[in-house]
Amino acid sequence: MRIAILGGTGDIGEGLALRWGYDTDHELVIGSREADRARAKADEYETELDSRGRDVTIEGAQNPDAAADADAVVAAVPAYHLTDTIEAVADRLDDAVLVSPAVGMQRDGDGFHYNPPSAGSVTALAADAAPEDVPVVGAFHNLAAGRLANLDADLGIDTLLVGDDSDAKSIVADLADGIEGLRPLDAGGLANAPEIEGITPLLINVAQHNDGLHDLGVRFD
Repeated sequence: MRIAILGGTGDIGEGLALRWGYDTDHELVIGSREADRARAKADEYETELDSRGRDVTIEGAQNPDAAADADAVVAAVPAYHLTDTIEAVADRLDDAVLVSPAVGMQRDGDGFHYNPPSAGSVTALAADAAPEDVPVVGAFHNLAAGRLANLDADLGIDTLLVGDDSDAKSIVADLADGIEGLRPLDAGGLANAPEIEGITPLLINVAQHNDGLHDLGVRFD
């Protein structure tokens, strides 16, 4: 499949690009608001993968060009950039599945807290911004970016998928399953996104208060 990672120059985008580049044969294109930055990051990821014996070509382009002709488009941007990013590529999504890993959070003296938008969840916000015929799946919310990008780290964790289109969820599940050590689990429809997104600030708070738990993930047994 051809996967476009919008905001692929950021931490979660880097982790997904490196893992898919290392573990799969999917075509990858890194998107950014600046084409030069996207191409520079794509070259950086290629160099890292080459050092590990993987000869992978990764493209870099502005977000709209990256999204064009993609089978899956991952909006790996902060929640406050999500709507603008989706609107900028809306006419390029065609038959793609749109994937949202973003989580809304705020921080105070006690730690991080889930901060959902008025839509109810960030995944719902993505669905509202996307064209009506584009299926949206929430996934990869609770992954520690550092652990994901460290190809020496064993994952052994789960990612929870939410969405109202079962075919789209199956596609994203296959993409997630291609990453070694990452297990996709179906968590139901988009209405369940707040419960999934709310796990992320919990993990961050636990990691900050306990030694040796820096890159926490979740596993359901």
